[in-house]
Amino acid sequence: MSINANFAVTIMPVRRLAKKTPMTDDKTISIAPVAYFRSPFPSKFGVPRQSGVVADIPGEIVFVPEFRREEALKGIEEFSHLWLIWGFSGNVGRWQMTVRPPRLGGNKSVGVFASRSPFRPNGLGLSSVALDKVDWDAPDGPVLKVLGADLMDGTPIYDIKPYIRYSDSHPDARSGYTDNVEWEEAEVIFPEHLKEKFQALGRASEEDVSVLKKVLAQKPVPRYQHDPEKVYGMPYKGCDIRFRVSGGTVEVVDVVGDPRSSRG
Repeated sequence: MSINANFAVTIMPVRRLAKKTPMTDDKTISIAPVAYFRSPFPSKFGVPRQSGVVADIPGEIVFVPEFRREEALKGIEEFSHLWLIWGFSGNVGRWQMTVRPPRLGGNKSVGVFASRSPFRPNGLGLSSVALDKVDWDAPDGPVLKVLGADLMDGTPIYDIKPYIRYSDSHPDARSGYTDNVEWEEAEVIFPEHLKEKFQALGRASEEDVSVLKKVLAQKPVPRYQHDPEKVYGMPYKGCDIRFRVSGGTVEVVDVVGDPRSSRG
């Protein structure tokens, strides 16, 4: 349960069919997942910090049995993008009033509500993703195939809404401190023999290799880490991708099978 002084949201692991949102009192509602996310990331390490940063990361939205009904998705294929409201299921720790955004190098504090920190009073995330395809005939379908999500495998999804261009797009918006901090992607060194190893262990395609390189280009390590000899391990698509970060360069140094992931 996550509690706010004025309004509380109780996140339930199961859902009972109801036409009205369950209310426990005048300040609390109960919500439960309508779907779960399938992702090549079995843990949150390496997941892009924002949706759309790596636009072609594949993912799937698999509905709980109650909502595996075509009428619930009628018309959704007419939209190119969707909003996902989801839960930070991988969080360990408590939220605080101020946070240190990675974009600021972890050296400056802002208020939690002026940040995209995953540690929030009610633990909810909001992401915009591209709708690639609706698989109406999947065994656990309908399944929504999406691109560009920033969700780890198994993330609970509490609601899905279509992205509407005329109201949701704000080209002239100000983006606070992010407008003043330049971000450059890293150069990724991925030796050919390790690419082949990743393709063999992860049953990965050339497109999967391309997506992985874009993920690594985001330098998915804590901003306070500056040891060029430190080797990081990122679970991705059934493999443990081991790499070093030195300045503006990310170098893959090994690829091994990851026992934490059963999905290739």
